[in-house]
Amino acid sequence: MDTKQLTTATNGNRNGSNKSNKTADQHPQQPAIHAENPKQLIPELCKHFYHLGWASGTGGGLSIRQNGVIYCAPSGVQKERIQPEDMFVLNEDGIILDYPKNPKLKVSECLGLFMVAFKLRNAGCCIHSHSVHANLVTALIDEFKVSHQEMIKGIKKGNSNEALNYNDTLVVPIIDNVLYERDLAGAMYNAVKDYPLTNAVLVRDHGVYVWGNTWEQAKSMAECYDYLFKLKLEAAKCGFDWMLYE
Repeated sequence: MDTKQLTTATNGNRNGSNKSNKTADQHPQQPAIHAENPKQLIPELCKHFYHLGWASGTGGGLSIRQNGVIYCAPSGVQKERIQPEDMFVLNEDGIILDYPKNPKLKVSECLGLFMVAFKLRNAGCCIHSHSVHANLVTALIDEFKVSHQEMIKGIKKGNSNEALNYNDTLVVPIIDNVLYERDLAGAMYNAVKDYPLTNAVLVRDHGVYVWGNTWEQAKSMAECYDYLFKLKLEAAKCGFDWMLYE
């Protein structure tokens, strides 16, 4: 597969609509969700992930695919300050249909990797996290495995809605980091093909990509994965890794 096709972008209409929806009161540490408007939802989730430590220093990213349209956050910006009008809108081939109001913004460097999840797994949302747990765990192992942990039940089997069982073995592939993030698309493509049941790919010394059928599912699984990465690190410090494996 030509990974350059995953990041193709052409000029398009810069005039987009920005309709906001009413929101219910939420816990102060949770995003006030605009479930039907990705332009509203992505900034709220990015801010939430920033406070989790997943999107600090302009890192991390998020893209939502809805009704054949892809919404993507910009690159190299303060993720906690993104606004709805900062979103890029693309078709399913990665062609930009609508640009942000700010002409200086660039589409996310993660776009090619998001497109892998959308094309190979028919995902509805893909999250890129710079979690310390995801980064550090890649220094210890060449492939992440864990079994007999309750939080495994929060992970789905591939793009099905069937959850893993407590005693199943969760496996997450690890790919090596490269100089430019967009150049990771080929390695991620191969990892997703080689691990048909995974919903995540770890990037060594970098972070993790997690996807799901919906943004809710992707967010929930990202939280479960991060818990399990942290658990692996804590277990290693205590010297009882055997509890985490078959």
